[in-house]
Amino acid sequence: MQRHNTARPTARLRARAAAACIAVVVTSVGVTACGPGRPDPDTAAQALADGISSGDLADVPLSGSTPTAAGAQLAAAIAGLDPLRPAIVVGQITVDDKGEAAEAPLAFTWDVDDGDQDWTYSTTAHLDLVEDEWVAQWSLSVVSPDLVPGLVLATHRVAAERANVLGADGVALVEPRPVLRLGVDKTRVDAAGQPEAARQVAELLGLDPGPYAERVAAAGVRAFVEALVVRTENPGVDLVAFAGIAGALSVEDVIPLSPSRRFARPILGAAGPATAEIIEASDGAVVAGDTAGLSGLQLQYDAQLRGRPGLAIVVLREDTGDERELFHLDPVPGEPLVTTLDPRFQDAAESVLEPVGPASAIVALRSSGEVLAAASGSGGEGYSTATLGTYAPGSSFKVVGSLALLRAGLTPDSPVECPASITVDGRVFNNFPDYPSGSLGSIPLRTAVAQSCNTAFIGSGDLVSQQALVDAAATLGLGVEQRLGFPAFLGSVPVDSTGTDHAASMIGQGRIQVSPLAMATVAASVAGGRTVVPWLVGSTPPEAAAPATPLTAAEADALRALMRGVVTDGGARFLQDVPGPEVLAKTGTAQTGSGADLHNHAWMIAVQGDLAVAVFVETGEYGSTTAGPLLEQFLTATAGMV
Repeated sequence: MQRHNTARPTARLRARAAAACIAVVVTSVGVTACGPGRPDPDTAAQALADGISSGDLADVPLSGSTPTAAGAQLAAAIAGLDPLRPAIVVGQITVDDKGEAAEAPLAFTWDVDDGDQDWTYSTTAHLDLVEDEWVAQWSLSVVSPDLVPGLVLATHRVAAERANVLGADGVALVEPRPVLRLGVDKTRVDAAGQPEAARQVAELLGLDPGPYAERVAAAGVRAFVEALVVRTENPGVDLVAFAGIAGALSVEDVIPLSPSRRFARPILGAAGPATAEIIEASDGAVVAGDTAGLSGLQLQYDAQLRGRPGLAIVVLREDTGDERELFHLDPVPGEPLVTTLDPRFQDAAESVLEPVGPASAIVALRSSGEVLAAASGSGGEGYSTATLGTYAPGSSFKVVGSLALLRAGLTPDSPVECPASITVDGRVFNNFPDYPSGSLGSIPLRTAVAQSCNTAFIGSGDLVSQQALVDAAATLGLGVEQRLGFPAFLGSVPVDSTGTDHAASMIGQGRIQVSPLAMATVAASVAGGRTVVPWLVGSTPPEAAAPATPLTAAEADALRALMRGVVTDGGARFLQDVPGPEVLAKTGTAQTGSGADLHNHAWMIAVQGDLAVAVFVETGEYGSTTAGPLLEQFLTATAGMV
């Protein structure tokens, strides 16, 4: 038995060994590993297991190597598994009949991911009694039976298949689609020609040449510097001209994309190469080169969509690169994200909004709450105006005010006073400039709604407290916090408004704020005869907070009659010829800003059969003249779809 090159145990290990005398199995009957004054091998075996597990062999009594050299060999052998560390359990130790040699089975468990499958195997540690102290024979085979000098352990990450984002009826909205990565390959043009190549590529692709040329110059000598990713089917650039630029290169790839560049982009967001920030925040779940959600729902639900990567553990020959697989963990594909968006409605909404310059939106819901379309115009510059916009609703809010007045005892035929102007606490409120003079004076509530008489609603404000207005809004789904599963603003109605602020609230101005989604929810609640909660994400509706006062059938009937009057007798007569079921509507114009910045928000909300719609334009003339034609186009385009 070799006795040389032996590291002496520390004083701590000596004490531990002296205190741990227990019986172990031996090869000769009746012999124990330790009698009076004799040490046992348990402490040394446990020290070896702990040292391998921690990567620190400094306190391990060894033969065949020093702790320093063995530690370096161990670190090199398992560096490719970082940051994984094994849990090691020492099994039943056997000692020979002389009591001078022992074998300790070591059971290794590597927790390779957050799933249930682990990499497990066993090795055997050989220990010798040297001068009344047990020491472990060092060998890489005690770490893994497949290790010898020149071999190391390494891992290969096996990417999981990213799941699709689905729309109504399981239609794929975001799925792998072919793209071309366009840029400059520095190996295809000499150094002198690279600045000109970068300039030409940038100009052709509509990029700022300066910053792109700087990126090309800073990249490695053999680098491909990506400039733009385009869809293969519809690149939107002159690929023939691009190919004619010296150094230009087009690389084929497949990435998750929606049907078009504009399709619900503010909501669905984008996926692409994981950023440094995403990698850092993922706690190891995302690594460089992974595809990750970068914005929108694809970022919010990235963990669900990306699944869990697999893992292959190999033993690698360092000098040749040859490897042999020891363990394989299959990747777990991502789980599709289900949404209610209907491509037919979304496409129709985005087509209608395409020529609109200011921020704009169209939201369409079923009366059961499913969001069929939530389109935001290009004027919002990528912001989800449809779901997150915060704007005064103007007279479209009179649907809420009408419900409050109905609850105060009025009916659609109750008379209300509609003067040309009304003064509240010294502030003069007027009707809109083109208000028909024939509808002034004492008129039924249905006419006040149809013609959108501001002064009638403000004058009836004494019948409706601000709390009653808040409650009516909540009944129609507005101003109530809900857990929807996607970023949304469902409006706010202040409860403390008095005087002129309360007067302004009666006509949807003052401090009242809504989104197009919130106003579409109001229309859907009228259509469905109950409080609707918008539903965009998931295969089942979200759990909703019930309103303190539910909508009654009589109230819903009255509101539908009032909104129908806007089409038959008021400012939305142009909707009478829209194909399909009869249309109910309410116009809205909200004056905002002051001085040179004074402008109008234009609104229209509508109900047609099972469909509820809100149309919004941030800067327009009136609801009927700016938002109205957009609504008509949308309803015509979607006729027969619901």
